[in-house]
Amino acid sequence: MGGSFRRVENFPNVPETSMHLPVTIEPLEIHKVCLPPNKTAFQAFKQSFSEIFFPDDPLHQFKDQTFLRKLVLGLQYFFPIFQWGPNYSLKLLKSDLISGITIASLAIPQGISYAKLANLPPIIGLYSSFVPPLAYAVLGSSRDLAVGPVSIASLVMGSMLREMVSPLKEPVLYLQLAFTATFFAGVFQASLGLLRLGFIIDFLSKATLIGFMAGAAVIVSLQQLKGMLGIVHFTTKMGFLPVMSSVLSHRTEWAWQTILMGFCFLVFLLVARNVSLRKPRLFWVSAAAPLASVVLSTFLVFIFKAQNHGIKTIGHLEQGLNPPSANMLYFHGPYLGLAVKTGIVTGILSLTEGIAVGRTFASLKNYQVDGNKEMMAIGLMNMAGSCTSCYVTTGSFSRSAVNYNAGSKTAVSNIILASTVLVTLLFLMPLFYYTPNVILAAIIITAVIGLIDFRAAFRLWKVDKFDFLACFSAFFGVLFISVQMGLAIAVGISMLKIVMHVTRPNTVILGNIPGTQIYRNIGHYQEATRVSYFLILAIRSPIYFANSTYLQERILRWVREEEERIQAAKENTLKCIILDMAAVTAIDTSGIGALVELKKTLEKRSLQLVLANPIGEVIEKLHRSKSTETFGLDGIYMTIGEAIASISSLLKEQP
Repeated sequence: MGGSFRRVENFPNVPETSMHLPVTIEPLEIHKVCLPPNKTAFQAFKQSFSEIFFPDDPLHQFKDQTFLRKLVLGLQYFFPIFQWGPNYSLKLLKSDLISGITIASLAIPQGISYAKLANLPPIIGLYSSFVPPLAYAVLGSSRDLAVGPVSIASLVMGSMLREMVSPLKEPVLYLQLAFTATFFAGVFQASLGLLRLGFIIDFLSKATLIGFMAGAAVIVSLQQLKGMLGIVHFTTKMGFLPVMSSVLSHRTEWAWQTILMGFCFLVFLLVARNVSLRKPRLFWVSAAAPLASVVLSTFLVFIFKAQNHGIKTIGHLEQGLNPPSANMLYFHGPYLGLAVKTGIVTGILSLTEGIAVGRTFASLKNYQVDGNKEMMAIGLMNMAGSCTSCYVTTGSFSRSAVNYNAGSKTAVSNIILASTVLVTLLFLMPLFYYTPNVILAAIIITAVIGLIDFRAAFRLWKVDKFDFLACFSAFFGVLFISVQMGLAIAVGISMLKIVMHVTRPNTVILGNIPGTQIYRNIGHYQEATRVSYFLILAIRSPIYFANSTYLQERILRWVREEEERIQAAKENTLKCIILDMAAVTAIDTSGIGALVELKKTLEKRSLQLVLANPIGEVIEKLHRSKSTETFGLDGIYMTIGEAIASISSLLKEQP
């Protein structure tokens, strides 16, 4: 190993900095670079597997417990309701009762509105606000997540299914595909949690999601112009240009009564939303505004018989509980692929939103949300929903924010929400007969406006131009091509960013901070100075097959540029290149081969290549590949300072 037998010396004049200022090298003890403890192949695999899939070590709580205690802990792990349920009290019920009724006042009109956004019968939105919250209350680990339909998943499901099946011409088939897509979304979500593959959803970066959601919000808002203007014949396409073309080409269908009512209630909803944003204590204003709008508009239509004067209403909605829909799941035929694709896409989107919302509010209350358990809970919730006439649901940000501000303590608030929806389904459905469609359009517009985050986009521009490009591309992809294409662009740019970071890692020149054994980037620290005879390079990433050739070429370029600089400045000739491996967390066979080849190439030019700061896994692989023999005793060191001290000694002894 490098530096196994080194003497301790002081070299006051060697090396010199590139500015000809002497650097005094303190006496250093050259330490041996050791291999990590021997492990069997199974032990190494077990540790790697555990680190990747079980970073939180979920089984630690079962250690040294009796069988009965393990059984109880197992029930609490898979069904969190058994964890907090035994300690539930009337005081907690009071808080959850208030928050549950509050979010129900928002969830009922939103459920009807979002179902129409997905081109589904409005009653499906209410069904989807009954069974899923009950399932989540038993399985979910978040205290604040309020479950139900969400705008993005509704929009994507509606746009994807409508491309191949018309909800007007083939309503039964469309409904079958919606339930089947929900089933596959649940299967996909639960599988990610069961197999602990939640990191897959992290490929949707925050930057791309900001752009995607903003674009989707604009498209959703433009689609609501059909209801806001009273247009009967409207385009089925989702792009900006087709929607605006349809709006302008059907000006003869605009109804001033609808426009007047829609504009007035939209202003009311936006003002209520703004009041709650400015004064969070008045959260109930925006929470109650949608239901108040529904009640008031319904009353006005009923009193003035507005349905006879150009204002279209929801019409008849069936009373009763969710009918079973397991017999409607579509597992064969030409549209099965469409259902699977729609399920996976909407499953990813709803899962991303649900986990992000759950973690956000958990951090505010200082408790943990298990991402994999949440995936299983949301997945099983959607699987159950697909069999009870529900479509894709997840944790809604708007409803969860209202739930949090209303003082919810546990998931019982979801049970209260479901109970309120149950009462509505059983007894209040006839009241929605005169509810105007324009109110649902106004509610949707108000809800999705919050998805347009200008401040976040501006921060992206200031902090990371590539992230801003990703956001920008996703936004315009949704706006001018399609929702699905915008999502594909978002995922593609996220993947491209990962590929760029992996294949083009950063390398920098390090210099010595005078009077210390610290070496830092000379482009960052002005006081850091080059060390004569040496070029010290830091590699800031693992070395894989994907970047090994690039690193080899980039290092040779650094060497060439350094030699040209030395020649121009008439400084001491370059003798040695030191690679700082502290940030190289892993290396594969291609990376090892690249280092060996690089060493041979440099030796032909009378230059020495040494490695410093290799971590355990890297030095272990170098040893197993016998590459340590190639580098020799003078080729691998524990620190940069020890490498410079040792090699300077050898240079001094040379004639």
